[in-house]
Amino acid sequence: MTRLTVLAALAAVALPSAGLATCATDAEVASFVEDYLAKTPTKALGVNATMEEAFCTQAKVAKALEPHMGPVVGYKAGLTSDRAMEAFGVSEPVAGVLYRDMFLEDGATVTGPHGARPLFEADLVLVVGSTAINEAETGADVMDAIASVHGFIELPDLMYAKDEPLTGATITAGGVGARAGVLGPAIPFEDGGAMIDLLAEMQVRVTDAEGTVLSEAPGAAVLGNPLRSVIWLRSTGITFKEGDMISVGSIGPLMPPMKAKGMAKVEYLGLPGNPSLTVKFE
Repeated sequence: MTRLTVLAALAAVALPSAGLATCATDAEVASFVEDYLAKTPTKALGVNATMEEAFCTQAKVAKALEPHMGPVVGYKAGLTSDRAMEAFGVSEPVAGVLYRDMFLEDGATVTGPHGARPLFEADLVLVVGSTAINEAETGADVMDAIASVHGFIELPDLMYAKDEPLTGATITAGGVGARAGVLGPAIPFEDGGAMIDLLAEMQVRVTDAEGTVLSEAPGAAVLGNPLRSVIWLRSTGITFKEGDMISVGSIGPLMPPMKAKGMAKVEYLGLPGNPSLTVKFE
């Protein structure tokens, strides 16, 4: 049973109130989804919530968004760098979901703001090849259970109005900004053991339309190695299935689209073939 299945059941049960937030009401979720679809900054969900309550709200949001975004096809880790955790005042990453219809092809053009408070970031997607990943304890265990590795430019959305609190609970409750993203083709590799080190050592470079470097960070910026995002996500109660997609988290800073000056390019220097992908903003 996946974490979302468990929390969906929990969401149907009223949580006890002690003067603090509980799992969001149907009306609160409906208001959030209406603003999400309209790309309008909205009120924060999960203010003063526990993480259990925040995940309960996330499950309700995911269920309400599936008719518009397609079914959940995977999970995402957010705030996976020390810099990001410090910026949002949290001591560990946050976990969200990925929807089928959020994925765009390499070179896609995004017309207009893609969200209420749109951002972009260099990321990476791992596709689960075996349920043995649910027993993985090391990077080698994870790598053995991965079917493919893909470059990913995530296009997240902070969603909440600027005066609303951004905390681990509120970010989690809203789904960790899942909105869209550009997915690259599978990166070919022959030696999984060597790939473990390459994922940590790679330099992920983001440039704008003029070729100016906007950021450059090693894969190790993500919890020491992007593969560790999988182990962390499992600690939140997720059970992965074959074919699930896993977004490991930002490799470098989140940036507003205007910084790209019309196009962002992300290069994974050090991975086989030094793959890259782009997204255009109009």
